Amino acid sequence: MAGASKNPVIMDVDTGVDDAVAIALATRLPDLDLIGVTTVAGNVDVEKTTENSLRVLAALDRTSIPVYRGMSRPLARAYHDASEFHGASGLGDAELPPSPVSVQSETAPEYIVRTVRERPGEITLIPVAPLTNIAVALALEPELPSLVKRVVIMGGAFLSPGNASPYAEYNIWADPEAAAIVANSMLPITFIGLDVTHKAPLRKAAWSTLAERHGVEAKMVYDLCRRTFVGRSKNEFPLHDPLAVAVTAFPDLVTTEAWGVTVETGIGDQMGRTCLVKQPDAPQHHVAVAVQTDEFLARFSQALSLG
Repeated sequence: MAGASKNPVIMDVDTGVDDAVAIALATRLPDLDLIGVTTVAGNVDVEKTTENSLRVLAALDRTSIPVYRGMSRPLARAYHDASEFHGASGLGDAELPPSPVSVQSETAPEYIVRTVRERPGEITLIPVAPLTNIAVALALEPELPSLVKRVVIMGGAFLSPGNASPYAEYNIWADPEAAAIVANSMLPITFIGLDVTHKAPLRKAAWSTLAERHGVEAKMVYDLCRRTFVGRSKNEFPLHDPLAVAVTAFPDLVTTEAWGVTVETGIGDQMGRTCLVKQPDAPQHHVAVAVQTDEFLARFSQALSLG
């Protein structure tokens, strides 16, 4: 049973490796109450992101947290996955057993709208995926901005290079129309972009120590990251989505500035570019510009019993 001091959150995911780690973190941080998980096409297709989410929750012994399948493609474009980074299954080299529970019948946008209507001003949304579900939820319920407490988005590359193109971060690039709708809304958004997530990586040396640990969280993180460190020979695993979860619990982990945010929806290498604007009529959002890396990594390690 959730304590009164906990913050109820809904994660919107395209489970992928860092989404899986983020889900684990959300279930283990005592400040958060993960009440539901919604899925969308992104890193892999929506059937896989849904199945992966169910399996991750089962491995964490959190099958009581319901999973809702969302949109299967972007609003206006062809779907492009990120399996090059996440593997064909989306979970890298990790093999998790099937969940004993099934996906809910209600769609992700419907669940989001119903829940915030039932609990106005209480729920924080944590979208760490393409923003298709959130844009659809806004279309279903125009009053969504006044019904949610906060929206912490892993998305954008504001003052740093992109990872899907020279300018664009993948979650925004994958559905720029949806991202533009969300950024232009009055939702109370904090953007956690590549500007800060690339400064908060799990390093190979720290990851390698997890091979000797027996906790379910350590084993999961070890298996999920193996493809990055071994298969792709990287020295760092950026904790993109886990940082957004941690900031939801501990806002002081990042320094933010107030900006309007626009999203390029054209074609070419500018597609999905997130731009900071100072316009009187533009909705103002919090954009993370700096992160307390050591403090974040300490809280991350403590919550998942990695130390």
